[in-house]
Amino acid sequence: MKVNEHFQNLGQSYLFTRINQLVAAYQKEHPDAQLLRMGIGDVTQPLVPAVVEAIHRAAEEMGHAETFHGYGPEQGYPFLREAIARYYAAKGVEVSPAEIFVSDGAKNDLGNLLDIFAGDNVVAVPDPVYPAYVDTNVMDGRPIRYLNGTPDNQFLPGPPDFHADLIYLCSPNNPTGAAYDREQLAAWVEYALAHQSLILYDAAYEGFLEGSDLPSTIFQIPGARRCAIEVCSLSKTAGFTGMRCGYTTIPLELEYQGASLHKLWGRRQATKHNGVSFVVQRAAEAVFSPEGMAQTRQALGVYRQNARLMADTLRELGIAFWGGIHSPYLWMRCPGFDSSWDYFSYLLENAHIIGTPGEGFGSMGEGFFRLSAFGTPESTRQAMEQFRRLHAKN
Repeated sequence: MKVNEHFQNLGQSYLFTRINQLVAAYQKEHPDAQLLRMGIGDVTQPLVPAVVEAIHRAAEEMGHAETFHGYGPEQGYPFLREAIARYYAAKGVEVSPAEIFVSDGAKNDLGNLLDIFAGDNVVAVPDPVYPAYVDTNVMDGRPIRYLNGTPDNQFLPGPPDFHADLIYLCSPNNPTGAAYDREQLAAWVEYALAHQSLILYDAAYEGFLEGSDLPSTIFQIPGARRCAIEVCSLSKTAGFTGMRCGYTTIPLELEYQGASLHKLWGRRQATKHNGVSFVVQRAAEAVFSPEGMAQTRQALGVYRQNARLMADTLRELGIAFWGGIHSPYLWMRCPGFDSSWDYFSYLLENAHIIGTPGEGFGSMGEGFFRLSAFGTPESTRQAMEQFRRLHAKN
């Protein structure tokens, strides 16, 4: 028996695993320290009433023989896929329910989709980047090319001068909070069509885009149906981090080498995936109801207010940052530090604030730091007070 040798090329631990280990060690040495967590993107607002009511109704159904549900369709129940299709339609995009695959989250789909692609495809990823994009491809041994995100391009790299087969785009971006406008996304679609490439578009944070010319789905760009797969999640937009539900949209006309990617993914899911529970899918359906959408927007408003407070604090202190407007993340320069891991330790030890070192998102992230607005209003205010006291004296 032989192990997958490509795992030897991974870092010693996943970024957030390393952070948790460092925090646990600090907490053990300082048991009385009240830590303020602004690192990971875990939500703090509870599920909205429309979703909770749907869970109760679905659970009641599961308790009666005549309404009990066993294995459901791997692609998702029609009622949820139809609700998602209507959500797309409200954005002016026509998507058939047959093109939508329900899953237990965007992170899983972004990794599992690689099953249907050859191992020698050249992969292009932005840097800084969500580490799962890189690690899942390293596990398969694919060659990776990096697209440098810098302050000069507002951390939104454009199409490269080399060929890439698979392209990862995330807008609003994790970790930088930057978002592509229509013209920038159109350039990527044009590149993908010209190179017969495929865009894997991560729209996990699309719910934070509002009142702007920033597309909330890549399918708002002409031609994208012929070169893109979109992966979405209810984790951040509807508080489903503990519920686990997302969806992936694969246009029926998306073909490479004469093979339908829709059919390939459907076959993969039928083999390796038993679907998402009936209760969770009913809960997800409620998110897309008029009541659910209104209540979800109100919950997201809490995070937007947190982000505004954080942005005001950074401006007051003269610290350069990006994001925080159409995103729950603020991407800041490390004040007075070249190493983002050193700044992580400094912030933890002197202000009891946990953030995310930019270097963990790639080499271009060194010298930067990510703060998350997913805390409670109370914890965010306290964190910014301690942050202000720490940096005002420097």
